[in-house]
Amino acid sequence: MASSTDTAKRPSRRRAVLFRLAAVLLALSPFVLAELVFVMLDWGRPTRHDDPFVGFSAVHPLFVPSEDGRRYEIAESRWRCFRPHSFPAAKDANEYRIFCLGGSTVQGRPYAVETSFTTWLELNLKLAEPGRTWRVVNCGGVSYASYRLVPILEEVLAYRPDMIVLYVGHNEFLEDREYAHIRDRSRWVAAPWEWVARTRTYNLLREGYRRAMGTSDAEGRPVLKADVDAILDYKGGLAKYRRDDRWRRGVIEHFRFNIERLVRMARQAGVNVLLVNPVSNLRDCPPFKSQNRDGLTGEQFERWKAICRVAAGQSGPRAVKLLREALAIDDQYALVHFRLGKALDGMGEIEQARAAYVRAKELDICPLRMLEPMHEAIGEVARQTGTPLVDARKLIEQCSPDGIPGNVYLCDHVHPKIAAHWLIADALIDELARQQIVRPRPGWRDEQAAMNQQHLASLGPEYLTAGVRRLEALRGWATGRAELQPPADETNRR
Repeated sequence: MASSTDTAKRPSRRRAVLFRLAAVLLALSPFVLAELVFVMLDWGRPTRHDDPFVGFSAVHPLFVPSEDGRRYEIAESRWRCFRPHSFPAAKDANEYRIFCLGGSTVQGRPYAVETSFTTWLELNLKLAEPGRTWRVVNCGGVSYASYRLVPILEEVLAYRPDMIVLYVGHNEFLEDREYAHIRDRSRWVAAPWEWVARTRTYNLLREGYRRAMGTSDAEGRPVLKADVDAILDYKGGLAKYRRDDRWRRGVIEHFRFNIERLVRMARQAGVNVLLVNPVSNLRDCPPFKSQNRDGLTGEQFERWKAICRVAAGQSGPRAVKLLREALAIDDQYALVHFRLGKALDGMGEIEQARAAYVRAKELDICPLRMLEPMHEAIGEVARQTGTPLVDARKLIEQCSPDGIPGNVYLCDHVHPKIAAHWLIADALIDELARQQIVRPRPGWRDEQAAMNQQHLASLGPEYLTAGVRRLEALRGWATGRAELQPPADETNRR
């Protein structure tokens, strides 16, 4: 039974808590009042694309009005990374408008927008429910990473979209930037920083401080160019890549931050958002760059080289045995894992082969394919935010021989073939039907294959030929064969 002393203490404690709460509210009241005034005056409007990880030298619009003002079209100045594309400025009352954001896969590379999943999505939506106006806008930029999609999303949210589709993840390691200013704080700083950065008071105070101190708005952060400046765009770019676990962790954390942020931006604008989990070529894409582990002695290195040399002329169990001996000396060399995967694959040891292929991808010093923690981040964000996820990776795995993606459905390391774009579009339509956004008419699937083939034939043979030429150039770029001389200013170079 409680004593009279304990009973007396309870009101005292309650009063103390209420007093502290009142003190906090009183201290915050000037901030709240100031925020309301600044909103009314429209001062200090927050910029959603401001990023605690990186800054941009400039942010230019992707779309500009056409000469007659009736359409929005991708600005000619952005054609280096984007394909010409447009949509009506006025939105029909019966129109459902989808913007697809991402990199070159969204654009349809090595071909173009005409055979991207975005085009198949629009064509098939029109076939499935012809009584509605369906508009799918392609915002796929070559080499565009998640952080470059944030200002694009902020822009397109003004064009009355009904849904945002995000297919992103392969380009996160293409541009050079450092994360020393973030270190291990990144996962804890993201949410509170995002909240504070959305206030008018913070933005006005920051602008005042910046002007008073004469500092850059991106002080302490790497400043990226207005458009993509990929390391591999320059001669010798592949040599710039080296093992750097800290940098890799920073890139992964930055990616997670941006996926969460993109979803949150769309949700706050009242727009549906759909995530796509990208697919990579495992079976037929060796790592782009391998590096021996640190601390390997001269004797160990010579022994490792000798084993690898002998293993190169072997196959089956003999090759597997030798390659595992090499990995016992150095388990960080990505190409050995890939060759082990090939040997196991040839023996029908599919699960072991797949594990070796994935390990080769993860150890690639030049990661042009999405890493496993990034796939996990997309899944976690989808679950935590209740965002629908279309798993293109799983979809292509299910269609691939032995469940391992390779050249059957992929042109190169990440770009799906046209048939794979059909499959991705189908999966998106299935998801839209599940959400009852589209209500497909009976029998529309019977007409689908003929319509797809008719559209493909309408593009003519030169369209496919140009895609093959582009693919060869892309393969040269990915293997470090660019000829462009690097700029004199190497400030941000790794």
